[in-house]
Amino acid sequence: MTQQISELMATAGDRATAVLDGIEDAQLGAPTPCAEYDVRALVNHLLQVVVQFQALAAKQPADFSATPDHVAEDPEWRKRFAVEVRRLAQAWAEPGALEGPTGMMGMPAPTVARMALGDLVVHAWDLAQATGQTYVPDPDTVADVAPAFAELAPGGRQMGVFGAPVDVAEHVSPLDALLALTGRDPHWAPR
Repeated sequence: MTQQISELMATAGDRATAVLDGIEDAQLGAPTPCAEYDVRALVNHLLQVVVQFQALAAKQPADFSATPDHVAEDPEWRKRFAVEVRRLAQAWAEPGALEGPTGMMGMPAPTVARMALGDLVVHAWDLAQATGQTYVPDPDTVADVAPAFAELAPGGRQMGVFGAPVDVAEHVSPLDALLALTGRDPHWAPR
């Protein structure tokens, strides 16, 4: 199981890296499907997620209390993301990473790993939509994340992490179903 999740993370990380590489500096203030984030804030959030979930894989404390402005602090933030996302996949491939609980809430480690994996997929889509890029996630990754996100959705909504589910047609793509579950309109486009 460790190898599988870490491989999915590596694939999702590569696809997310391609999206971040395609973001032009002039697009950093653009809106995203996450109403509370513009592109810069969402990049900063995603980088924070990638770094903090490395700590969670090692059963160390993570700090999500404040999100540094990685974009302002490091002009090479795109390269840093590529490095950190590889470290994320490596962290979850370590022996014991998927065993026992991890994080403040003591959640099962495989669930926490899928939270990170889902963030890579969903936020890469957010950033691609916001910046006019094409993004096609790995189908195996979406299939792996969807059941975990379905289980996490009620609590995620209470915590304000997920929005209210969006109604979609019965036979939408697995990605569109995942996006709708998290409160995103799969047809969102910048105005």
